[in-house]
This record gives sequence, structure tokens and C-alpha cells, in this order.
Amino acid sequence: MKVLVTGVTGQLGHDCVNEFLSRGVEVQGVSSKDFSLTDGAATEKYIKDYQPDVVVHCAAYTAVDKAEDEPELCQAINAEGTRHIARACAEIGAKLVYISTDYVFPGDGEEPYAVDAAKGPANVYGRSKLAGEEAVQEILTQYFIVRISWVFGIHGRNFIRTMLNLAKSHKELTVVNDQIGSPTYTRDLAVLLADMVHTEKYGVYHATNEGFCSWAELAAEVFRQAGREVTVTPVDSSAYPTKAVRPKNSRMSTAKLTENGFRLLPRWQDAVGRYLIELQNEAIL
Repeated sequence: MKVLVTGVTGQLGHDCVNEFLSRGVEVQGVSSKDFSLTDGAATEKYIKDYQPDVVVHCAAYTAVDKAEDEPELCQAINAEGTRHIARACAEIGAKLVYISTDYVFPGDGEEPYAVDAAKGPANVYGRSKLAGEEAVQEILTQYFIVRISWVFGIHGRNFIRTMLNLAKSHKELTVVNDQIGSPTYTRDLAVLLADMVHTEKYGVYHATNEGFCSWAELAAEVFRQAGREVTVTPVDSSAYPTKAVRPKNSRMSTAKLTENGFRLLPRWQDAVGRYLIELQNEAIL
């Protein structure tokens, strides 16, 4: 098997490349330095020249608030860029893994969203990622659309690292508690994606670490496991207004993984513990 991973400089792309390498799979990670997703000809040429069996498409425009001011660029990268990749995959007969997001849903209610629940993104970023999903489904049959949320990994910035940095100078922090979802550790997700591409169990999946929490609960668990004496005060999200609307409900059902014989990711608390060890080993914590 020959695999191409986009977004290698990001948290998930980095861990996907390492996971494939650990399995002895031929893999190449690429970034915007290799080709721009806004350049359809360059994107398609690169993929067709490399001739992968699988493309794992992790690259995306992810600046959620900035996207409200740059809707055209966000759409060009997340929707049209994905369309270019899907076209190239169709031409060479490659499988495509498209990484999507909980933001394709409206983010209301309290029930976990099923994979086929009604969509209704509340911001520019979510609409662009949904358009990417639609492009994949329109062009390909050999695809895995994998929706994730609250991502953290060793190679990049994320909520957990932000909290640990703040703990160096703060003994008390206020953190939002009315947005509920599931953290996703990129090392765990990379294992699942590497398993997935060896199958033909195509379709749409939700893949997060198991269990739900608020951002405040996540912060408190990080401090507990890291041995940091920081008091977390839960607050309503209205205390931290943002340009883009954030979903209150990011819960997603992972039942489809079980139905298709894939192993569920470990519980989020377990993932946090292993991530803290990874940070220590990299001398980051």
C-alpha cells in the first residue's frame, strides 16, 4: 500500500504519517509547500504523479473565527480543495479519507448526533467542511468521511497545551462549561484511520475518544492528571463571545464504528493521561 497524507505539518497529519511508518507502509506527507489546495491543477497533478492507493486528507482551513472574514478562502481550501483531491482519487482509483468535523451539525439539543443526522452548520467553517463532504460523496464511492472534534496532539497548538501554559502563571481560570463534546487524541485517531484504509467498509463515521465533557471539565481533568493546582471556575460561553458561532452540543455517536467492526477509541480521560506523558517525553510539559 502507498499512502499520501495531506496536512503533514498539523497535529493529525503528523501522527498519521508516523502511524503508517510504524506499520511499514510507504507513506508521503505533504503540506502547502508541496502544492496549494486552491490550485486545482497542481493538486491533481501531484496526486496523479505520486499514484497513491490511499489519500488521507487532513489539511484544512481551521481558523474558525477568521473564516467569518475570509469565507471565500475558507471555501476554496475546504470545499474546492477537497473536490480537487476527490477528482484525482477518482481518476487513479485511490481510496480517500476525508477528515470532517462536528461543526457540520447545528450544535443544538443534548443527544449525540448520528452520522446521518440532519446537517445545519452555524458558521462559515462548518459550511465549508460540509461542502467538502458533499464533493467527496458526489465524486467517489471509495471514501471514508470521518468527523472528529476537540483535537489534540503532540505536533501543534491545542486547548490542553493552552491550559498548561496558562497554569504557569494562573492559579484560577474561568472556562466555558455549556459546550459539550468529546476530545480526540490524534495518536488514537491515526491508529483507527490506518486500520480503516485496509478495509472496504466505506461511508461516514464519527471518531472521537469515548465519553463527553465540557471544556471546563476537560481543563479540570488536565490539571488533576498533570498535578497542577489550578481552580477551574465554569462559566457560560456568553462570557467569551466569538466571531463564529460555536456549537453547544458537539456530542457525536460513535456507534457506526462498532457496527462495522472497528475498535472504539479509548475514553478521553485515558487519552489525556497518555498525551501528558507524550508531552513529558518530548520535554514540552
